[in-house]
Amino acid sequence: MISNLQYITQGDTIAEHLQNMEKVLQNGGDWAQLRLKEVTEEAYKEAALQAREICDRYSAKLVINDNVSVALHCKADGLHLGKKDMDVLEARELLPENMFIGGTANNLEDCLNLIEKSIDYIGLGPYRFTTTKKNLSPILGVGGYQELLDVFRERNIKTPIVAIGGITEKDVIGIRNTGVLGIAVSGLLTHNKTLKNSIVALKKDLK
Repeated sequence: MISNLQYITQGDTIAEHLQNMEKVLQNGGDWAQLRLKEVTEEAYKEAALQAREICDRYSAKLVINDNVSVALHCKADGLHLGKKDMDVLEARELLPENMFIGGTANNLEDCLNLIEKSIDYIGLGPYRFTTTKKNLSPILGVGGYQELLDVFRERNIKTPIVAIGGITEKDVIGIRNTGVLGIAVSGLLTHNKTLKNSIVALKKDLK
């Protein structure tokens, strides 16, 4: 259910977010998280309906970032909640049973808190410095993921971990070898000149 290659939309305008999403899905992507900041609720809802159409066209999963009402409005497949967003349990009460919820974490404590609330997957990062996010938490690197996944194995925790934050193609095998399910990327695919080949290579490295 949870993809090992997740695309988080990027762009200077809503139209660019949607164009970049379609480009990734056209070239083999199967999961897109619509992440719009500083837009009105109405604009977010309209964009989400367009995103739903795009994802349906390519049989891809649509995830909405941070906004329960937008996720409901467009019948998204999932919702992703940041650390300062609505509580997972509160969101769960508002969403249909078949809509999964992902959450952001920066350390083991965050992960255990989300797992206690039956989160479906965890976006853990940042792997390295990234310009996509403001107020960045301490970077994890391969060692940080390895340490956390070792604890998961000791405790028999099966919740999927998705690495995020400044990941490049050459990082993928090392990250995957820690035991994470996959990666969530934005700039790596948005600015990619050989998108189709890169997506094929990334999927191969993530197996």
